[in-house]
Amino acid sequence: MPKPVLSNVVCSAPGKVLLAGGYLVLDRAYTGLVLGLDARIHVLAQPSAASDSGPSEIVVRSPQFKDAIWRYHFENLEKDGGIRLSQIKASSTSPPENRFVQTALTYALTWACSRAGAEIQPMEFTILADSDYYSNEAKSFDFDDRFQNFDVPLHEAHKTGLGSSAALVTAIVNAAVLFYSKETTQEQDQWMFRLAQAAHCAAQGKIGSGFDVAAASQGSCIYRRFSPEILSSLGSANQAGFQERLRAVIEGKRSYGIELNAAWDYECGEAFSRFPVGLRVVMCDIDCGSETVGMVSKVLQWKKEKPEEASLLWATLQVANEDLANQLRKCIHTITCFDGVYDDVRSTLLTIRSLVREMSMKAAVPIEPPVQSALIDACSELPGVIGGVVPGAGGYDAIALLVRNDTGTIHRLGSFLSMYKSEADNGDTVSIARVRVLKSKQVDKGGWQVENCDNYRSWLRCA
Repeated sequence: MPKPVLSNVVCSAPGKVLLAGGYLVLDRAYTGLVLGLDARIHVLAQPSAASDSGPSEIVVRSPQFKDAIWRYHFENLEKDGGIRLSQIKASSTSPPENRFVQTALTYALTWACSRAGAEIQPMEFTILADSDYYSNEAKSFDFDDRFQNFDVPLHEAHKTGLGSSAALVTAIVNAAVLFYSKETTQEQDQWMFRLAQAAHCAAQGKIGSGFDVAAASQGSCIYRRFSPEILSSLGSANQAGFQERLRAVIEGKRSYGIELNAAWDYECGEAFSRFPVGLRVVMCDIDCGSETVGMVSKVLQWKKEKPEEASLLWATLQVANEDLANQLRKCIHTITCFDGVYDDVRSTLLTIRSLVREMSMKAAVPIEPPVQSALIDACSELPGVIGGVVPGAGGYDAIALLVRNDTGTIHRLGSFLSMYKSEADNGDTVSIARVRVLKSKQVDKGGWQVENCDNYRSWLRCA
């Protein structure tokens, strides 16, 4: 029986900014205000050319980086172990393991086999990132100005902290599944959200709340994390029975003979019917970056060692975070630039920052480092800038500023930051030599989406 002819699929998923709720979203008792951004990761899925791969091979390319080609041998394991991918190291220039790519494909292809009865065929994936995800200087390709050539190996690229790994996993999962099954029902959309959550959680060592995947899948929302024990029934990929366990956990059913420890209980409440028309979120990159996983571990250790101190601080911070969301909702239809309109928002941002610095000191983690504090304070003095935060886990990633949504404010901010420099002081060993205003801004909805393949003709080979 001939194999079905499969057609090209392109999916994209957005980045994120956790405007309020950093670290609190690790605990189901608290929520976070997460905004989707219009910076996206794009994944192109297509059948492999017969001359370009073996009969059981999947090729993944990230052409914006040097030598970023991963080749995997795939096999469908016995005893419902699912699809196993083994990286093929063709030469010394083969890139290091990419656990996010490999885990996302393992989960997505295993799901496709179980849910759609797909017979996995040789495939190739192309990953394209909007330029705001990286600090590196970029140049245009000869044939495409939209996606920039960063001209460095991927492991040398400097991330800006917009959630590239979550957007990547979400886009891969949806592209791979849709490649085999064109099903796009509302139920299927929830399953793909959960599948991306499970894959991303596994790839980053079961640390994290999943708010970044929520933004990549659902867009802007008030997020409450899922209970960690939900995924404990799943076990490790490719163990006997993994395929059926994966389907049971994602669908939330016991009909496959699997006992589930808990049902999915995440919440993705509507953040805004739309973001206030008079405001805009501006992301500013300082090209330093931080190691999120290490910082999270230290904060959780502090919370474990001093639970009463941490609970009191987090409860106070949760109230301030909720105040910010409510104040922004009140500003939805505000377009005036009169002084005083956004005073409550400005005051609450200052309260949140003060509490975050207190947590930073008590946990001995640089959530809002002095060099970032000085930068936000300086920006906040500019006309039209309401205030800002070091979003998410903090550190030296891009800062988020709330500004009036007018060209004069954006121009003043860009001119000021183009000349801004700081020296290492105030106990901070990091200095700022360059600040770049990123192009991306918040979006009201905007989770993952299917793209028109015609817009990617430069990157898609005709199947």
